Amino acid sequence: MNKGSIPVTVIEPERYELRESPFYHFEIDRRDFIKLMGGGVAVFLLLPKALAQESGRRGFGFNEPLPQNIGAWLHIGEDGAVTVYTGKAEMGQNIRTSLTQAVAEELHVKVGAIQLVMGDTQLTPFDMGTFGSRTTPTMNKQLRRVAAVARNVLVELAAKRWNVSSADLVAVNGVVRERNGSRTVDYAELAQGQTLARAVVENEPLTPASEWTVAGTSVPKVNGRAFMTGEHLFPSDIRRPGMMFGKIVRPASYGATLTSLDDRKARAMPGVTVVREGDFVGVVAPSEFEAARAAAAIRAEWKSIPQPSNAELFDYLKSHAEQGRADYEAGSMKEGLASAAHRLSATYTIAYIQHAPLEPRAAVAEWQNDKLTVWTGSQRPFGVQEELEQAFHLTKDNCRVIVPDTGGAYGGKHTGECAIEAARLARAVGRPVKLVWTREEEFTWAYFRPAGVIEINSGVGADGLLTAWEFHNYNSGAAAIRTPYDVPNQLIQFHPVNSPLRQGSYRALAATANHFARESHMDDLAHLASMDPLDFRLKNLKSERLKFAFTAAATAFGWKTRKPPKGHGFGIGGGFEKGGYVATCAEVAVDPSNGNVHVLRVTTAFDCGAVVNPDGLRNQIVGANIMGLGGALFEAIEFSNGRITNGTFAQYRVPRFSDVPEIQPVLIDRKDQPSAGAGETPICGLAPAIGNAIFNATGKRIRSMPLVPHGLKA
Repeated sequence: MNKGSIPVTVIEPERYELRESPFYHFEIDRRDFIKLMGGGVAVFLLLPKALAQESGRRGFGFNEPLPQNIGAWLHIGEDGAVTVYTGKAEMGQNIRTSLTQAVAEELHVKVGAIQLVMGDTQLTPFDMGTFGSRTTPTMNKQLRRVAAVARNVLVELAAKRWNVSSADLVAVNGVVRERNGSRTVDYAELAQGQTLARAVVENEPLTPASEWTVAGTSVPKVNGRAFMTGEHLFPSDIRRPGMMFGKIVRPASYGATLTSLDDRKARAMPGVTVVREGDFVGVVAPSEFEAARAAAAIRAEWKSIPQPSNAELFDYLKSHAEQGRADYEAGSMKEGLASAAHRLSATYTIAYIQHAPLEPRAAVAEWQNDKLTVWTGSQRPFGVQEELEQAFHLTKDNCRVIVPDTGGAYGGKHTGECAIEAARLARAVGRPVKLVWTREEEFTWAYFRPAGVIEINSGVGADGLLTAWEFHNYNSGAAAIRTPYDVPNQLIQFHPVNSPLRQGSYRALAATANHFARESHMDDLAHLASMDPLDFRLKNLKSERLKFAFTAAATAFGWKTRKPPKGHGFGIGGGFEKGGYVATCAEVAVDPSNGNVHVLRVTTAFDCGAVVNPDGLRNQIVGANIMGLGGALFEAIEFSNGRITNGTFAQYRVPRFSDVPEIQPVLIDRKDQPSAGAGETPICGLAPAIGNAIFNATGKRIRSMPLVPHGLKA
């Protein structure tokens, strides 16, 4: 197999039971879409009381109720055009394609006949945001429901027209036809002159995955040509008539306050406006170059406050932790440890890392008659709208946020600071203003994946079964904090900390940290019990789906049939998160002369229920593993006294082409199970698999992420 090739294995295992507990993170909008669209057939969705999903520490809580209004999701125009509305944002994860597939499947039209309007607060129903791997299990399912209702409405219209029973008709390829006759009528003709709306409840019957013809196939990326040719406009590409360019004068460090400002040189520059509101200082100029030159000409003095550095980070997190809450407790740790043949206590540390999106934050803001419109890249269009409303005391009707298909976010674009800054500058000059953060600004002023300290105290019996599991996570988060392994005596706690750096959501949230610590620890316990790491995991698991994922990954990797050569090591790691089951095997090579570690092969088996788009899922698995290499091996934010000291790509290393191993995705397609999201869980198994492979190759256990930022010898 050539390096860089991506073989894909798709397997359909025996059926296992799964209890689904979906979170609906959207409400229904209030607009009259039938009137707006000029007639036709519109479908409204009637939802139960919604539940929100977490979005970082300061985000919405799981049980926050949302309004239960009525709004339109799908419209079939009198010309036959199918328009679908969703507040989700397309950020490279290809949900525009998978959601289009969902509608095409149930509406019985071609993918090319459907247009999705996404992430526009004026046109789409309210949505909590695009995060938490919830698009597929929630939005995909809901759009299938409304499409199914729309299809039934059209069949009923045809039945009324021909005075026949609906049971005698079938919808296919955008037309309704008689099952045993020759009459047909297309959707466009049926929609003409209609102003019908239909409400649909949650239990609308849907096409089972075993009968899918559009969903479940590798439909090419919708609008893919526009991306390949450069026709597509990202937020940083948006231009408006009369637009000017902005630049912000940043503080010297976190928490600094402005003590003096000399802006005379900047104000003297042609076409430049200096904007100051308290500690906020910005400039507006006719070009990006002139804006940057004007900002550099401003002399600002700041009063800073003492803050910790990365050298003392982990001691700081432990000493500033709040009282932990018992996320889970069972049995008696004292009895579990007393009955153990082997006990192990260990501490694991997790560094802050940056999202490092290819497209930094960008926004274009425009005021017209006290109404604000902002084009920006965000995972939460309605969240940014709310921030703008609060910042400028606007009503919803006077504040619109539009999110074009955006450069990647990975959990890093939840907040609207760039949009607010652009709107401030635009209001000051009375013209549209574009603001694009520099790479240094993105590294410094965007939030980071939380750092953390994890402590584990455990025991295993002489029979190889776990007897005790105590797990404390300081700061990095509670996502996937529960162990999937069967342990009779457990105590699991998350301890919040007032973080010294700004922190928030990252791909899989804290699941990467918790999987790394847990799966590294499980490897050491297997070693203590003199068991193969795979056998040890399988012995302590009850989840048949996770067992299958581990077995599938190990089989494809050659865990039992291949042996690592000298200087190489095999490692395995996996778990459960966001409704998906993942297992990853890795092979590493360690150069004894310099301690360099190179990842040679990665095999990831992933079970996320019924697969909606195999190529899309493969891309998610491969992308997650490539991204995960950085956090596993070398990514770490360095800081001192409130200043980021490695805030450029020249100083902060992300994965390069030379780092990418041979990656083999194994797709476990469970057509009997609901589809789960795939954007996050596949990243979780990589870091522990690499760490365990290093241990297998060298006998050295590394309990920090990143594992080898400066090589193994360092």
